[in-house]
Amino acid sequence: MEFSAAGRLEVRISVADVGKRVSVRRLTEPGVTEGKFTDTVGVLTSWDDAVLVITRKSGESVRIDESSLVAGKVVPSAPARRRGPAASYEELARVGARAWRPVESERLGGWELRAASGFTRRANSVLPLGDPGLPLDEALDVVRRWYAERGLPAYVQTATGAEGTQELLGAELERRGWVREVTAELWIGALAPVADIAGPAAAREVVLAREADEAWLARYQRKGVSEVALKVLGAGPSVWFATVPGAAPGDAPAAIGRCVVDGRWAGFAAVEVDPAQRRRGLARTVMAALAGRALEEGASAAWLQVEQENTGARALYAGMGFGAHHAYHHYREPQEPQEPLEPREPREPREAS
Repeated sequence: MEFSAAGRLEVRISVADVGKRVSVRRLTEPGVTEGKFTDTVGVLTSWDDAVLVITRKSGESVRIDESSLVAGKVVPSAPARRRGPAASYEELARVGARAWRPVESERLGGWELRAASGFTRRANSVLPLGDPGLPLDEALDVVRRWYAERGLPAYVQTATGAEGTQELLGAELERRGWVREVTAELWIGALAPVADIAGPAAAREVVLAREADEAWLARYQRKGVSEVALKVLGAGPSVWFATVPGAAPGDAPAAIGRCVVDGRWAGFAAVEVDPAQRRRGLARTVMAALAGRALEEGASAAWLQVEQENTGARALYAGMGFGAHHAYHHYREPQEPQEPLEPREPREPREAS
């Protein structure tokens, strides 16, 4: 927190700092001035009618009454990483998009509209990396019509928690009635340690292939996989499928996984283990075999996506050296048509009292 020359806490942010990462301290109980403070760090996404809204790294929005502010300052846009590969949000967003391609896409300025007959939100949502070339309301109208023509709900994928992420866009979507349905995180780590986790003997248990065969699909959690889904699964710069065979011929695999190699990056997905075979290290074995192949193709860094509530997977990946880079969210269009928003009145920057 910032201190004045007299040693007192000061608020050194204003409306002009909307869009910047800030750290603020506020009173939690009106009228209490000692020992009842709460600190909030995130992107200042709005400051209207004496209320600040700060979006945390997780995507959670915190509303703060201006009158409760005790201190505040602008802070660096993203903390320095202490381990793992250096990477920007945009680089990872593009790598992730190439690893999970839709069957149909269209550009709207810097936005990509993606569709794959409803197979996963990632392949059926807008990836907004840049300006759409239209005012936001007009762009969202185009998005809703495009998805409606395909019989799909409109989704927009946004991210929070790193330099260049889209906290402001998420706040504007919420203001327009779009609903955040899913939040997950993208984690990154060094690739070589992943390959070293399982020994050579364990890695030999894994069968690697360029296509997902019937056995692999029998273990995949999404049942009734369509031709469209197979196209999405098989698309990417260099795709590998890993299988640990079942105990007997004809059994579903004990474990599976998927990896896409793209330049220096190896992206892991669909790592699944037979519930009866868990806690035998099979997930690590699958990832080690895929990581070894990715190293042979010149990759050096790894990424994966994990949902916030999947505590088991998060513990597994943390133990393998992965750490969160940013969170991403899917916003679904309002269920009912929305009235156009009144334009905001411009406000003069001022210091909070």
